Amino acid sequence: MDDGVRGSGFGARQTANGVVEHAPQLERRAGDRHSRTPNTRHRTPLVGFWGLAWWRFARHRMAVVGLLVVAVLGAASALAPWVSPYDPDKPQLQLQLGAPSLVHPMGTDDLGRDLLTRIMYGGRISLSIGILAMALAVLLGTAVGALAGYYGGATDNLLMRFTDLMLSIPALFLLIILILLLRSFPVPFLRGGVLAIVLAIALLSWMTVARLVRASFLSLKEQVFVEAAKALGAGHGRIMVRHMLPNAASPIIVAATLRVANSIITESGLSFLGFGVQPPTPTWGNMLRNAQDQMITAPWTAIFPGLFIFVTVIAINYVGDGLRDALDPRHVR
Repeated sequence: MDDGVRGSGFGARQTANGVVEHAPQLERRAGDRHSRTPNTRHRTPLVGFWGLAWWRFARHRMAVVGLLVVAVLGAASALAPWVSPYDPDKPQLQLQLGAPSLVHPMGTDDLGRDLLTRIMYGGRISLSIGILAMALAVLLGTAVGALAGYYGGATDNLLMRFTDLMLSIPALFLLIILILLLRSFPVPFLRGGVLAIVLAIALLSWMTVARLVRASFLSLKEQVFVEAAKALGAGHGRIMVRHMLPNAASPIIVAATLRVANSIITESGLSFLGFGVQPPTPTWGNMLRNAQDQMITAPWTAIFPGLFIFVTVIAINYVGDGLRDALDPRHVR
């Protein structure tokens, strides 16, 4: 056998069972192993930062499901006048506290109004308050955090001590007082309730965003590109807005997403306590409040509004979790 192997020429080898393989066979086997080695299913695409972030987000299945749920809820709420044939405010006493059926899939309330219709219309208010309060809170928190992180020193100490003071005050107590004060102003659009709640929630929820932005700016202002911008004569405002803020966008986007969910919960809690949007304008919170007396006789009047709050908040939190994983530069998955 040794003579057979030596006589077979260059590139031959003997296997464990005594079979001699020659060079062409060895090349084919090596090629097969090489073609199976890379795991193409997890290969990272060669794209830019935002393309890579979207690729990572798309791999987070629960985040994608959450995004679809939020999109469906938003579309249904926005298109409520065209989706539902019922009037959300018109009483029909002959149908009061009707159980779920094919005509009324979620039943009716104590005034005979279709519950699904009121939930869709209430979603317009609850989601709008969440988005508007988030936008104002992120804008205010970004401004405070950017100034504190960029200038440092006395400016940083003053702004951060004020932030700590705001965090130390009981939020619900201060929120109720602030809403009552805003509604007492002789301004028509504040007396309506929605904008007063948006302003109150935003003024009491910017502190977390401010801390995140400050931490990012403290790190970014030591980078070479910031020093280069200063050397070229760029002003402080231009450096903060054009150079540093885009590099701090990742934590801001994640915080903004989670802020929407927190604002929806806050609005629902205020409406449940009677300090939110007042009836007959439907919101998920005041629908829960109105259902307190029917918890035993007609539990669906409380179950469905509460379920929509729960599903919406969970979906938004999953989206925020996916965005955090997608935008983290140290993320390895």
